[in-house]
Amino acid sequence: MALTINTNISSLIAQRSLNSATTSLNTAIERMTTGFKINHASDDAAGYSIANLWETQLGSLDVAADNAATGSDLLTTAEETYSLLVGHLQRVRDLTEQAANGTYGSASKKAIQSEISARLTEVNRISANAEFNGIKLMAYNMDGNGNEAVGITESGIDLQVGLYADGNSIINLEVELFSNASLSGLFGDIAGTTSAGHTFEDLITEAGGNADELGTAENIEAFAAACAGLKYNDDKTDFYLQDGDEYGAKEMLAFLDTAIDEISSRVTKIGAVQNRVESAISALDVQSQNLTSSLSTLRDTDIAEESSNYIQAQILQQASATLLSTANQLPSVALNLI
Repeated sequence: MALTINTNISSLIAQRSLNSATTSLNTAIERMTTGFKINHASDDAAGYSIANLWETQLGSLDVAADNAATGSDLLTTAEETYSLLVGHLQRVRDLTEQAANGTYGSASKKAIQSEISARLTEVNRISANAEFNGIKLMAYNMDGNGNEAVGITESGIDLQVGLYADGNSIINLEVELFSNASLSGLFGDIAGTTSAGHTFEDLITEAGGNADELGTAENIEAFAAACAGLKYNDDKTDFYLQDGDEYGAKEMLAFLDTAIDEISSRVTKIGAVQNRVESAISALDVQSQNLTSSLSTLRDTDIAEESSNYIQAQILQQASATLLSTANQLPSVALNLI
């Protein structure tokens, strides 16, 4: 190679090596300080795109898990409230069973009626006030009337427990779970007749009430009277014993059983859906864990490997700097020939 003054090839080679070593050193420092081996699209274009996608999905999985947990809380609230209703109705049934015994006179049955009336009134109050985050849990009228403030559509409630908009990402809570659980909802359309051929409406009417308006205090009193074997007098100022056994308290037992069975059926369905929601939460946890592991493999820095790269780049940088200083002095050799 010719000895030249204007062009120092050795210096250019050393400069290029120094720049390369410095770039590698800076890259190693950036990766170790950020903890990511992909910090820019230029590091790994495909990996950068995939990492962003996975990171977005992880955020959505966290939200989906929160959705499922909130849905589980809603179902738990509904189930526990239904348990309260069952407790009141079971006590009403016990009192009705007691009133059906022929050893009680008018005063005793009025006392029974008083507690039954209080229990039935509480059923209406609980069902009207049961809500979760503004959603009425026991007030949906299946006929579609008066549902504007309930917060539940005719298809029920959809829990978004997945990443996408398809059916596999949704758990539907059927509207029947939230149908009216007041006295009107439980007994208003109750079907069947007693062994004596009476309908529920017959029994309430005989007691002096109206089975279509079980939300009023007067008709609740009549309902309680039917359970206690009493009925209103003509001017509806007091109650007295019903004549004979034709409309006795025992006739109400079957209808009370039907209402209790209806609530039990709803609670059973809630339990089944609750299992699905809990399964969805577990599946989301597994999916999130696996996606996090994959994202870590793709994006996280291997500190052991990167520290070795850092040391290598540091040594090359120092060597290149030293050799560059030497290379810059090479043209001065030409002075020895002059």
